Order: sequence, then structure tokens, then C-alpha cells
Amino acid sequence: MSLKAKILEDIKQAMISKDAQKRDALRMISANIKQLEVDQRIEADDAIVLGILKTAAKQRQDAIDSYKKADRLDLASKEEYELKLIESYMPTQLSDDELKAKISEIIKKVGASSLKDLGNVMKETKALSDVASGKRISECVKSLLQ
Repeated sequence: MSLKAKILEDIKQAMISKDAQKRDALRMISANIKQLEVDQRIEADDAIVLGILKTAAKQRQDAIDSYKKADRLDLASKEEYELKLIESYMPTQLSDDELKAKISEIIKKVGASSLKDLGNVMKETKALSDVASGKRISECVKSLLQ
């Protein structure tokens, strides 16, 4: 079952179980998918849906940070719920140790030795973007190259 179909099925299940919070969060994701399909005149596959989910997760994380700074914990908790829901559709994120091991392999493959080689290493880490955020990857690469 594709990610898009799974999200639509979960919307139906949330409607049946009268889970308004889950229903509304999933409808927002579904609307983003449909908007992209209409704008680009394509049928969204799993890669496209995953990109939409990553963007939505980053938006939720930014909103959580903003709400916490503004001391609006009620809104932050709503965003945290949506973030957890979005992450449930994404591939499992690598642990810090697993990420460090993969990036170490990439550094050896590229032959990087200092922060001057950061760009070359980051180009090779594109494949890890599904299983780790860009921020985590960047921080790990910088720490390993220092």
C-alpha cells in the first residue's frame, strides 16, 4: 500500500473512531499532497509523499520551537502530536551511533580530512536524508571532520 493510500485509509479510520485531532492532521497532509498533484499535474508516488511529509515535519518542529519560546505550551503540544503522527509515516530515523558510522564510511570514501571537504561529504550524504534530518547530518559531519 502506498503512503498516499495509507494516509487516506487512516483518515477514514479516524473518522469512524471520531478522532478529530488525527483526522484533521491527516487531512492537512492529504490536502498538501492533492495541491502538489494539481499544481504539477502528476500522480504523487511514495518519494513525493515522503518529501511532503519531511517538509511538514520540519514545519511542525519550527512551530514547536516558536510556541515554546512564546510560552504557548497548548499550541506546542498540538504541534508535537502532529509531528509524531507525521513521523509515523516516515522511515525510522537512524540513531546517533548508526548515523555516525554511515557518515564515517562516507568520509573515508570521499577521502575528506578537514572542514574544507564539508561540501564534498554533504553531497554524498544525500542518500541519508530519508533516515536523518539535514541538521543532524550536518552536525555529525562537522563533528567528525574537526
